[in-house]
Amino acid sequence: MSVRGWGIVIAAVLAIGWWTTRSPGAPAAASGATVRCPAPPRVLSGDPPLQSPVPGDFREVRLAAATLQPLAGFSLEARVLSREDYRLGRESDLSPTDLALGWGRMRDDAVLARLDIDQSNRWYHYRWQGVPPIPLSEIIDSSANMHMIPGSEAIASALARVEAGERVRIDGWLVEAQAPDGWRWRSSTSREDTGAGACELVYVCAVTRL
Repeated sequence: MSVRGWGIVIAAVLAIGWWTTRSPGAPAAASGATVRCPAPPRVLSGDPPLQSPVPGDFREVRLAAATLQPLAGFSLEARVLSREDYRLGRESDLSPTDLALGWGRMRDDAVLARLDIDQSNRWYHYRWQGVPPIPLSEIIDSSANMHMIPGSEAIASALARVEAGERVRIDGWLVEAQAPDGWRWRSSTSREDTGAGACELVYVCAVTRL
């Protein structure tokens, strides 16, 4: 291979490395739009996730990729069970990171030590051997895969630093994304559902590592 050929290969490798390791950013605002991310009511420490009504003066967030319609305020303290970043697919234009989060007994080391947890294709999976460490209904009600839409570059940077095993507080809004061509992506508004459509789509206004 010529020197020039090796130079092309090295440049391609460096470009791939940059693309796969760069921190995901916040989605851009629509042209001329002012992006708001007001804080919702905050959950009390130790409580399950708090869902609250949307105030009348907060109707939409206009982003270049889609318009977000707030469905409910959302605040939680949870343990990060797993994280997965995405670069491909239309959803990644809004949400470059999924966090699998647990609260209640799904934060406990003794419970998590008996679960095998992973994420792929925007899903969160858990498995166990023998009898589950806590009832399956409690696992479902006390954990979820959540698609994070960062509300600013600062929030995107904070989300990029979140690691599995940490405890975090996240405050934002459950939303439905709607694009002009008819594409939609809607958040669950229940902590008790499972399967397709059960993930939360969260427009994140604040994230704190506890």
